[in-house]
Amino acid sequence: MSNESTSVSPITYVQDQHLALVGLNSAPVNALSKAVRVGIIESVEKALSDDKVKAIVLHSHLPLFSAGADISEFSGGDLSPMLPEVLEVIEQSTKPVIAIVGGNAFGGGLELALSCHYRITHAKNKVGLPEVHLGILPGAGGTQRLPRLTDPKTALDMIVSGAPTPVTALGNVFDLIVDTADELQSAAMSFANEVVEKLMPVKRVCDIDLEMSSDIETLFAQYSQGVAAKSKGFFAPGQCVLAVKAAFTHDFKAGLAREAELFMECMTTSQARAQQHFFFAERAASHVQGISRDVKARDIKQAAVIGAGTMGGGIAMNFANAGIPVIMLELQQAALDKGLALIRRNYENSAKKGKLTSEQVEQRMLLLTGTTSYADLSDADLVIEAVFEKMSVKKEVFSMLDKVCKPGAILASNTSTLDLNEIAASISRPQDVIGLHFFSPANVMKLLEIVRGEKTSDEVIKTAMKLAKTIRKVGVLVGVCFGFVGNRMIEPYGREANRLMLEGATPEQVDRVIGKFGLPMGPFTMGDMAGLDIGYFVRESRREFIAHDPSYCIVADKLVAQGRVGLKVGKGAYLYEHGSRHPIPDPDVIEMAKQEAKRLGIEQREISDQEILERCIYPLINEGADILKEGIAAKSSDIDVIYVYGYGFPVFRGGPMQFADEIGLKQIRERMNHYKETLGEYGQHWFTPSPLLNELADAGKTFASVK
Repeated sequence: MSNESTSVSPITYVQDQHLALVGLNSAPVNALSKAVRVGIIESVEKALSDDKVKAIVLHSHLPLFSAGADISEFSGGDLSPMLPEVLEVIEQSTKPVIAIVGGNAFGGGLELALSCHYRITHAKNKVGLPEVHLGILPGAGGTQRLPRLTDPKTALDMIVSGAPTPVTALGNVFDLIVDTADELQSAAMSFANEVVEKLMPVKRVCDIDLEMSSDIETLFAQYSQGVAAKSKGFFAPGQCVLAVKAAFTHDFKAGLAREAELFMECMTTSQARAQQHFFFAERAASHVQGISRDVKARDIKQAAVIGAGTMGGGIAMNFANAGIPVIMLELQQAALDKGLALIRRNYENSAKKGKLTSEQVEQRMLLLTGTTSYADLSDADLVIEAVFEKMSVKKEVFSMLDKVCKPGAILASNTSTLDLNEIAASISRPQDVIGLHFFSPANVMKLLEIVRGEKTSDEVIKTAMKLAKTIRKVGVLVGVCFGFVGNRMIEPYGREANRLMLEGATPEQVDRVIGKFGLPMGPFTMGDMAGLDIGYFVRESRREFIAHDPSYCIVADKLVAQGRVGLKVGKGAYLYEHGSRHPIPDPDVIEMAKQEAKRLGIEQREISDQEILERCIYPLINEGADILKEGIAAKSSDIDVIYVYGYGFPVFRGGPMQFADEIGLKQIRERMNHYKETLGEYGQHWFTPSPLLNELADAGKTFASVK
């Protein structure tokens, strides 16, 4: 095919008659690192200086075109040439540059393609500009070039949402879209040769002029209002709208300058730091230190779930969704039938919403079988128990599994609080026991806390981490303690919310403050949704730990004693109308809090929103510091992943530990000590700063610095 071939790592350059084929070859995702950027410029300049070359074809040797910027470079260093410089070299080329976008092009990868003079792809491909998820906006001309090739609403939708978009929905972005990926290469080369033979012009997107009409002006006004309402707490979406609008109010050069200005405004925000922190945190969570690469994961070809209730059914659905056969066990046939019927109803509801076809529903149901006999679990590679949260019940289940399961089967508990080591010690194969803590609803929530016992083998841990990806969960490895990471940290959060009610705050005030902070619901609404009886049973198992505090969740305990266990019965901390999830404040609960406060000698007062926020969030962070110090979590970023995916902590704050690092650990400690001193005996019990918090604050360090 070629008569000349040289390589400029990580870029290939092949001359094929009158075409210069410039290939992106930087595994795994063709990130546009400095080496790639330099290689592209050198290749284009080489082609321009060669009279034999009449056109340049930019393509990829990998399945995708390019995933965009190498964000590890965001921390600084010599980044020249920057991506905008590279794109200008391409755009100003006097010889046509044709991009073959054979796979996904995201972020800077799409901006690279947009700077070319012609673009070719296949109909099943998707492209996108996801920078908004990193708290920034496309900074290499994406907000200026895209609206010059498609309509303004499509450009806004792509840039503000950051979502991948089918290439067939993008108007004139692509000059040729073939039906399948298989025919792309030959069609692209024919197109490139046609460009040369017909002396087709260099088509620069920057030469397209846009004008602001009254209809487009109205679109931007409406879009801005919608973004403000839907993206509270996020800074970048609003800036994205302004950047796209600049394409209609400025010429191309001035629009680029405005884009750069808005980009830098985003880059200096706490939201961008938080979102970029979380981007790396999620990826780092899958890397477990101390396990040899030689350790092989076990194959999971058959799974089983003990319990066909809401949690067990949700867990089972994850395996069916991934194409793994799963057996559900219930001792009573009626309970089993009810569980399987609920799963079918869930799938059929998804089909009604267009998320599944009827064929897919049946395929998944075929992967689900039920049994009332433990003997039918003998071939399972993995068994997960999802039974009542009581140690004696868990041990009874594991004793049966120990007898019937084959050697090498992984025995997992979905416990959310109990001692996994005690469970493991009760059977003959503790090395095969692990915690797989799913979050409800288990078929929806992305988080999977993977709990490592004292004797859990490395092979089992590696299998569990791999399994998380297979069933499309974000797995985070944690150690054994009460509540592990997530539920251990939620305890002081809920404790303070309940105490604040005794001191004079109302449930709706607390929930409003937490909602404004960015969580999807406050502690009282969350308690009602989950069921106040669940928290009560946990407290019952820990009365010795909380005996020194007679005020501990006392109103919640009394609500449960009255049968007010939350949404499922229409009343808890709030009242609920039949069929509604909307919480209605109940004066009787406020009066109950007043009477309990009086009985306990707690003076009620007006409490500021700031105090509510600090007293709910800072003890949660302080508990996270203890968890980090004890090695229950390997790194602070793991805690952040757990809280964003498991508890709805706002990603624009990066998670509780990143939030603490952002505002400063000295500030956290100062406020903890303030409440320790001002809340009397209660403060002395509950507001002692963690030794790690003290250590880091004294050294001027962050939680992220703990390795």
